[in-house]
Amino acid sequence: MKLKPVDPKRSIKLDDDHARAHGRVKSGKSLERATEKHVKRISDLQRVLYADARYALLIVLQGRDASGKDGTIRRVFTAVNPQGCTVASFKAPTELEQRHDFLWRVHAQVPQRGMIGIFNRSHYEDVLVPRVHGSITKKEWLARYEEINDFEKMLDHNGVVILKFMLHVSREEQKRRLMERLADETKNWKFRVGDLDDRAKWDDFTKAYEGVLKNTSTKWAPWYVVPADDKDVRDWLIARTIADALDKLDLRYPPADPAVLSLDFD
Repeated sequence: MKLKPVDPKRSIKLDDDHARAHGRVKSGKSLERATEKHVKRISDLQRVLYADARYALLIVLQGRDASGKDGTIRRVFTAVNPQGCTVASFKAPTELEQRHDFLWRVHAQVPQRGMIGIFNRSHYEDVLVPRVHGSITKKEWLARYEEINDFEKMLDHNGVVILKFMLHVSREEQKRRLMERLADETKNWKFRVGDLDDRAKWDDFTKAYEGVLKNTSTKWAPWYVVPADDKDVRDWLIARTIADALDKLDLRYPPADPAVLSLDFD
């Protein structure tokens, strides 16, 4: 099984069945070893990415509450050098941020060349949430699709490689994870009353996500829908996709300065 970019020309349906992995999938220790292999690949390639400094890698993680965004970051990037990686989270915009265009706060968090940047939620929140809550019109959210595509194309032209993952969790699995948060004192802090408000709007968020996927999956910034009911499968698929993308960049260590090579330490 391998993740494929969302094809905007095809019908997109985010039903519960798509939250579960289908086809040939590793399991148990075999899956753990496969994930560890790709995690190591990411670690090794990150060192070259940092030295090469021609590209940046931007990972966008979107998903419903309890879909596993934090867990993905913790497991997939466990071996990454913290000096070469940044993580940004986007919550409700502040008063200052609301006085700017919706991409203003996002652009400042884009990783510089040589770095991996991870968005735990992203600029897509400024399409999904306002659409579902009715604070923007259809004309406005359609315009935001175009603005996002132009923004991401500009980043691509400037050496930013963009991979976008929608962590797709079923309604039943989300319920189980939310109840687990209530029962586990180490996870209570993650639970918000607003989580239940958003859950009540399940169908509305489904339509909003389907719209985002169809209108903003591009050649320069593709979307991948990740079956996220099984955490181990989720991590394996994402780690493999990221490692393969880094492999395709033909990263290389820059040559040493001739002046350095000619130094005499005697």
